[in-house]
Amino acid sequence: MLDYKLGLEFAKQQDQMDELAPFRNQFHIPKDKSGNNLIYMTGNSLGLQPKTTKAYVNQELEDWANLGVEGHTEGRTPWLPYHEFLTDSMAEVVGAKPIEVVVMNTLTANLHFLMVSFYQPTNTRYKILIESDAFPSDKYAVESQLRHHGFDDEEGLILWKPRKGEELLNYEDLEAILKNHGQEIALIMVGGVNYYTGQSFNLKHIAKLGHHYGCKVGFDCAHGAGNVALNLHDSGADFAAWCTYKYLNSGPGSLAGCFVHERHAYNKKLNRFAGWWSHNKQTRFNMRGEYNQLPGAEGWQLSNPPILSMAAIKASLDMFHEVGIEKIIAKSKKLTGYFEFLLKQLGEDTIRIITPINPKERGCQLSIQVKNADKTLHEKLTESGIISDWREPDVIRCAPVPLYNSFEDVYRLVEKLKEIL
Repeated sequence: MLDYKLGLEFAKQQDQMDELAPFRNQFHIPKDKSGNNLIYMTGNSLGLQPKTTKAYVNQELEDWANLGVEGHTEGRTPWLPYHEFLTDSMAEVVGAKPIEVVVMNTLTANLHFLMVSFYQPTNTRYKILIESDAFPSDKYAVESQLRHHGFDDEEGLILWKPRKGEELLNYEDLEAILKNHGQEIALIMVGGVNYYTGQSFNLKHIAKLGHHYGCKVGFDCAHGAGNVALNLHDSGADFAAWCTYKYLNSGPGSLAGCFVHERHAYNKKLNRFAGWWSHNKQTRFNMRGEYNQLPGAEGWQLSNPPILSMAAIKASLDMFHEVGIEKIIAKSKKLTGYFEFLLKQLGEDTIRIITPINPKERGCQLSIQVKNADKTLHEKLTESGIISDWREPDVIRCAPVPLYNSFEDVYRLVEKLKEIL
């Protein structure tokens, strides 16, 4: 554990010793009206743009302009197999095998397509378990799945709740729910990292528990991909999905990632929706042959992918591959630990961190409650050049992202907060 110290000099010293510090210069940092860098702490909502992104996207625009349809095969990065150029790097980021990963669609769309396969309710086993404060889109998605299959969306939804007066979820409570209701639950779908509290879950433990009771298990890893060590293959989860525009810096509304465990790779009996991009690549353009499903996660694709979005993802993933997810997580722990250290200096009578104190149970985000404060505090932070994220009723989320945030960023953020308070 790093021995943290107070003062700007310590922050600058840490930045000088940080081997990832040069990567900050590879991102566009938003500026205020005077041209000064803003302190950007919302990579958990939208990651910053790598400076290489424009070149990657422009290459595809130029190939489209110069080659037209021939860009599918003759482009510098041919479009026909373009999604395959993302697979290995994405698999490294989420701890999966290449056969288990594909980039396609958007996050909630992927969750629905995966539930077509892995939510197979019966009259006696049809309920879905999620965390009580799941990201709203996840809750809407599973409620609509219950209704689609003819079940009551209130009666069919089981919520894993924190204990009274607490924000974090307890595994003993999950075990109790499964002991009492496991035979009724068809699917467990939990966020890998909770968007509100920043609590990172033990995916392997949850998957093992769920499978013990005969449930299928999937994860929404939107706040985990590029932030924590997901180790999706080793987790044993049946499926997972994640967006790429937060910690993976691919641009607003960009494509999402999809994981299906390799034990399902060749199971053609799994119910699923199909489209021509999940059909055998060798015969895909014969057009009139019978459907021949691809193995692995690719077999869940539907349509040919949007290349311009994938080009932006490739720009980011190439950087992740260069740095390595292990180094990113190592710096993240130091940076967020420093953030926590400085916040604690403000006193527990002023600041309360609801994110887990144990670094193994969180990513880079800290969710902060400031006593007797409302959204005007967040607005004052914004006016002072701090871009953070307000979540009702009383939480400011800050995520010092290791690729582009510095120790000095963290120091200046806390100084501004202290000044405003």
